[in-house]
Amino acid sequence: MSHDHVSQFHSEGYAVIRGVFDNSEVTALAAAFDRIYAEAMAHGRSWRHRNTFYRLADDAALGRIVRYAQWAAWIDETLERTRRDERLLEILEPLIGGDIKQIINQLHWKPPGAAMTDFGFHQDSRSRQPRAAYRDLAGSYVQTGIAIDPHSEENGAVVLCPRSHLLGELPYDRDRHSMNVNMDPDDLRRLGVNPEDAVTVDMAPGDVALWHVHMLHGSGPNRSQIDRRLYINGYVLADNCDRGEWAFRDGRPCPLEGAPALVHYEDLHSKPGPMYVD
Repeated sequence: MSHDHVSQFHSEGYAVIRGVFDNSEVTALAAAFDRIYAEAMAHGRSWRHRNTFYRLADDAALGRIVRYAQWAAWIDETLERTRRDERLLEILEPLIGGDIKQIINQLHWKPPGAAMTDFGFHQDSRSRQPRAAYRDLAGSYVQTGIAIDPHSEENGAVVLCPRSHLLGELPYDRDRHSMNVNMDPDDLRRLGVNPEDAVTVDMAPGDVALWHVHMLHGSGPNRSQIDRRLYINGYVLADNCDRGEWAFRDGRPCPLEGAPALVHYEDLHSKPGPMYVD
């Protein structure tokens, strides 16, 4: 693997690396996504057990759907093995070293025909809370997304604003969520970003995209006849983060084992579940 992505990540705020995972590996990941989707739907409601969380929602066109799952890697071997794949380490190590924690493990679905699966423009930095737990966030964090399906404008691919990461953390209304919000060009204009500079991240299954914590990005609706599944894993330089699961230590993969670490769910120890969440 060449390291061309390093200079592009620093200059543009994102990069796409083609063909990281082969067809057989993507098929296995797709099957894992389907298993988790079926299990989440069997619950019928949003459900949590420790850090594993299924977010279900009522869609105006399709009825009940699964929007995303967090930390399903705890219960699925394929997802767990992929999150600490050495090829991801090869991508990450030139950017944040070989001691890496993971603070995002998410499966995202955009089923065809859904009325609303959009994400408005946002920066991932707004979700890195409590901020005291993250030091030098801009230089320590990399978000990755593995394409499970062909990833295009038609089925709601990620849209990025190149070089917007150079603006640093931008002022946002913290009470306004990005999920179920349309990408509004006026949001970009208010932040001093030209909407015409935005690019769609086209990927084939097995490609890996990575983007900066201050990259403005969003995604639109799925207007195609196929699903749009994306396996998102967010990594951070371990020395600069008090939270998260180890992914790589001394350049070696770390499996999930023992008690789950505190990541985002503040009541992990007092209310571990399992339980339904309204």
